[in-house]
Amino acid sequence: MTPDARRAGATPATIGPWTAVALVVGNMIGSGLFLLPSSLAPYGAASALGWAISTAGALLLAATFARLGRVLPAASGGPYAFARAAFGDAVGFVVGWCYWISIWSAVPAIAIALTGYAGACAPPLTATPGRAAICAIAFLWLCTLFNIAGLRTAGGVQLATTALKVGALVLFAAAAFLLVEPAPVAAAAPFNPSDKSLLGVALTTSALTLWAFLGLESATVPAGAVRDPQRTVPRATLLGTAVAIAVTIAACSAVLHLVPADSLATSAAPFVDATRRLLGDAAGYVVAAIAAVTCLGALNGWVLMLGQLPLATARDGLFPAVFARTDADGTPRAGLLIGATLSSLLVIANYNASLVSLFTWSILLSTAASLLPFLVCALALLRVERARGVYGIVALLAAAFAAYALVGTGTQALQWGAALLAASVPVYVILRIRKA
Repeated sequence: MTPDARRAGATPATIGPWTAVALVVGNMIGSGLFLLPSSLAPYGAASALGWAISTAGALLLAATFARLGRVLPAASGGPYAFARAAFGDAVGFVVGWCYWISIWSAVPAIAIALTGYAGACAPPLTATPGRAAICAIAFLWLCTLFNIAGLRTAGGVQLATTALKVGALVLFAAAAFLLVEPAPVAAAAPFNPSDKSLLGVALTTSALTLWAFLGLESATVPAGAVRDPQRTVPRATLLGTAVAIAVTIAACSAVLHLVPADSLATSAAPFVDATRRLLGDAAGYVVAAIAAVTCLGALNGWVLMLGQLPLATARDGLFPAVFARTDADGTPRAGLLIGATLSSLLVIANYNASLVSLFTWSILLSTAASLLPFLVCALALLRVERARGVYGIVALLAAAFAAYALVGTGTQALQWGAALLAASVPVYVILRIRKA
């Protein structure tokens, strides 16, 4: 990197095509996969409604981001950059703020899932809520250190852990369906065992399952550090999303095939329970270790975005200047440290909850904070390209899905999201006054 580039604040183009695909797949296949079966267990077979809706919605959103990545290839910041290009600074700031919230509220959920699987290998780590919280925070800061070491180090960790998780999950799903009889099911087990209507179940489960597909936009966030972004970002977005959807649904279905619903609802490590039934206790420890490593990869990828998103926003003068500071290698250390601190506080604030309930609460908050940026980006595609053909239809359907899923996150998540969004108002006012 030249001295002139350093003075200009440029980020070296260190992310290649396979690392970009690994970022998408790795961020999508993470805690959403490894703990989601427990969150869905109370809804029984009716949770298939959520999978169907969120799969269709994820594909629509992936097509939207792929097209935006081609139209605006050098726009680092992903959803923020697209919203700002289409609607100006004010909307760009709101989207950037919401998306930043979604990232640092997602990081605790991933760290929690990682802790659950680490506890399956070493039970003392999660023997009490306090120990589990400390363990989650420790993993969070380990990934922060990976990213402080630079994009090349973080990208290498992401590529290795993604390859491991995809291979292991494909083998697991194949073995579950080919070698083992289904878990026993009560003769009169209802299609919808929850106390919600089918419409309510569809809303809630589509919001929960969408969490497993969040990250499909990951390649667009560090676009300024991607080699040949006009080709790499759209291809990585579409290929990564397709691979992650196929692997996620196959693996979660395999768990439901193996573990009784009543046991699954309280399991902090559902894949371990499924593997123990498949291959015995010893294999359960192996899978717990693999799941922990792959959750570590997802955590690493989301922490990477925790620094890159506010970096792009601050460079445009729409976030506090501290987030624009980088070291000689272009690493946004201040942004990483601030984001990791906020994520740690979120874990501490809720450490008394069980791992499953804390995980469910965190993913609903993160999903709610993500869906507003997704809605705006779908509308941005219509405005930037004036699309009337197939991309116009895709953008309209993606916008409708984002609005639908936003309602499905529930009252509590929406209230938290609204409060955090309201906190952005004085920040924006101060930044505009300083800029003026």
